[in-house]
Amino acid sequence: MKTIGITGRSGCGKSAVTARYAALGYPTADADAVSREILAPGSPCLAALCRAFGPGILAPDGSLRRRMLADLAFATPEGTAALSAITHPEIVRRLRAAADAARQAGAALFFVDGAAILGSPFEKDCDGILLVSAPYEQSVERICRRDGISPEMARRRLDAQPPEEWLRGFAQAEIRNNAGPQELAAQADAALNKLKAL
Repeated sequence: MKTIGITGRSGCGKSAVTARYAALGYPTADADAVSREILAPGSPCLAALCRAFGPGILAPDGSLRRRMLADLAFATPEGTAALSAITHPEIVRRLRAAADAARQAGAALFFVDGAAILGSPFEKDCDGILLVSAPYEQSVERICRRDGISPEMARRRLDAQPPEEWLRGFAQAEIRNNAGPQELAAQADAALNKLKAL
């Protein structure tokens, strides 16, 4: 079985590509969904984040104020590093468990959707990287629509992420998501054939 990391900057359409492969019957995992699971109220990761960033990141009901954590963590390189050190080990453990389950089920390919795969401990688990890219302003629009934030906040989030050129250097295939859903599906299918041949 080959494990393929689907990566790209925020608002590029990684989720749509992952959904396409899931619809074709391939097992998939969403690193962002896993990262939300490990930050449920009362979790050890959440307690560690409170120690690092202060109890103000928790709402009165004990749930995480995600936007507040993001603002604090991504404000400095040290904050980003602290967030990664706390959350990455548990995320990787769960992704590896999902990969093992896919392997035992006889899957030929296993896809992991994650913006931060490159440079993370999970990168070495990947046999290939698929980059999903999109024009900058198109990504800004998608982030605003998805997360209900201002264009300024969306741009700040994008500007804090690695540039597309850097991501491209690691990718065995790329999908340019700058047209409609049909074009995206066609590109996803073409990339799939390329990845099968790795």
